[in-house]
Amino acid sequence: MRFVVVTGMSGGGKSTALKMLEDAGFYCVDNLPVSLIEKFAELITMPGSEVSKVVLGLDVRSDQSFEDATRVLENLKQKGYKLEILFMDARTDVLIKRYKETRRIHPLAPEGRLEDGVKAERKVLENIRRHADYVIDTSNLLTRELKEELDRIFVENGEYNSLMVTVMSFGFKHGIPADADLVLDVRFLPNPFYIEDLKHKTGNDREVQEYVMGFEEAEIFMEKLTDLIRFLIPNYVKEGKYRLVIAIGCTGGKHRSVTLANELYKRMKDKGKYGIKLYHRDVSIHS
Repeated sequence: MRFVVVTGMSGGGKSTALKMLEDAGFYCVDNLPVSLIEKFAELITMPGSEVSKVVLGLDVRSDQSFEDATRVLENLKQKGYKLEILFMDARTDVLIKRYKETRRIHPLAPEGRLEDGVKAERKVLENIRRHADYVIDTSNLLTRELKEELDRIFVENGEYNSLMVTVMSFGFKHGIPADADLVLDVRFLPNPFYIEDLKHKTGNDREVQEYVMGFEEAEIFMEKLTDLIRFLIPNYVKEGKYRLVIAIGCTGGKHRSVTLANELYKRMKDKGKYGIKLYHRDVSIHS
């Protein structure tokens, strides 16, 4: 029996995760009253039960105490039930944006400010998040990427990537990414923009890549950066960090930064126990 509890911040992707796990063959139950959780666990684990994979969705409700739900889950673990807790999260600004786009009312701020509701919910959920087996931050995840991560954990039974690394290219003229953890400035390299044959191409084109990486400084930079990131990642994982955004910037975000972001991604992909994605923020901006 695989018993998974899916919870997390409202707007963090819990409903989407439930649907994906249901499609993967899990029997899903959502919004079960707290008073019925223990009885539900007893029923699905009875000898002869045909259900082998179960997902229980739990979220914050204004009409019941989430602390009670947390206490029930702890009691089940003490009784020997093997629970796995998946916590769906996202940055506060992303959650607020999602609520505004859908015009939904936050469960903890039915008549108040949305920001206050999100803040209150984080406080309520901080304990269960701390004890979760898996934390997935959906701030920058595409639906396809979320499905891949869930499949890896719950279908393929692969190793959980507790840290999701995003390698991002950007242009300083369009602003530094607000969610960047590390910002690297590669404007010290010659700019392909001033080469007529390369001006209208990007770092995704072979000609630009060969031009940029043809400079000794670019190769030395990549070697030092790769060494730094490989040192940092296991230490970030050890400290419980679950999201790392590495932003590489040049003037317009089309040539040098894209080339080096691609190169870093290639060198870091499948090299450790972490998830990694590549994102070019400004490559399609016309200027």
